[in-house]
Amino acid sequence: MDRRESIKEALAHHGNGKTPYAINFTTEALELHGERLLSDYAPEKVLTDYRSGRLNLAEAVSLGIGNHMLYIYPPWWNWYQLPAHYLTEYDAPESLPDTIGSGSYEGFFEKVSYLRENYDVYLLATIWGSHWEKAYFARGIENFLGDLAGSPEWAKELLDLIIRKNLVMLENFLPLAGVDGVMLGSDWGSQHDLIMSPSSWRALIKEGERQEYDLIRRYGKDVFVHSCGNIVKILDDLTEMGLQGLNPVQPECMDISDLKRQHGKCLTFFGGISTQKTLPYGTPEEVEEETRATILLLGENGGYITAPSQEIQTDVPYANVCALIDTARAHA
Repeated sequence: MDRRESIKEALAHHGNGKTPYAINFTTEALELHGERLLSDYAPEKVLTDYRSGRLNLAEAVSLGIGNHMLYIYPPWWNWYQLPAHYLTEYDAPESLPDTIGSGSYEGFFEKVSYLRENYDVYLLATIWGSHWEKAYFARGIENFLGDLAGSPEWAKELLDLIIRKNLVMLENFLPLAGVDGVMLGSDWGSQHDLIMSPSSWRALIKEGERQEYDLIRRYGKDVFVHSCGNIVKILDDLTEMGLQGLNPVQPECMDISDLKRQHGKCLTFFGGISTQKTLPYGTPEEVEEETRATILLLGENGGYITAPSQEIQTDVPYANVCALIDTARAHA
């Protein structure tokens, strides 16, 4: 079984005793550890492609350490010449902001084609800040939370604009690019609960998310969501909408045993290993122990992709990074 197929098996909840992994790093952590990781783990093919410019550092490290999944970044869009009062004034603006696209489709399709031909890896089109985050990036989070409560009609107009743009951008690459899945990023949770009420999420967020999931699934791709924090109250909604993979699954925010028991038949969990405690502050032995225990728990009968509960940051010692990689590889 190749690496791409192992992710598909995890999403299908086919327990075969092997658990795929996808360990990723922040830009700063790549700058700190990347070259050493390539030296210690990467095969010659990856090193050759990295030196020639075929792969950037993040791609080379991901492939070099043997990840079963690779993040790739399609062309997307952003706010254009956002007026200053959007961020400084509490009252909702009178008009919607302008947008502008970014990135090269030609370059993206070329990269996907090369990766598909040369590496047996699951390609995940990764879109950070896709919906809820995109809205509060325009207004600032305090202002937009105020909009949800005080100007819900305007907030809904902004969110609907975001979804319309997202659907166009998804349509631009899904029919042509050989990606396997799409991960949409929106942090709906705080450490303890949803940032907004479940009723607000259902009234303002849910339908737009559903449209994106339906489109992605229509093209035969898998649907992942990245949301930090405790989002237990909407997990039934997400599974009903067709979500397949949940990232980053922070054990400090949600009880991963309860997650597996209550949602493990529907959701594949992607994350779960503590980046708040064990990875930065534990010993390599403690990292190995937690990684193994998490794999045994969340990986029972499939439905798990081994990963840290956020991208690895610079506070994680190199020995702990290696303990995580080596333990993940031993169970893959």
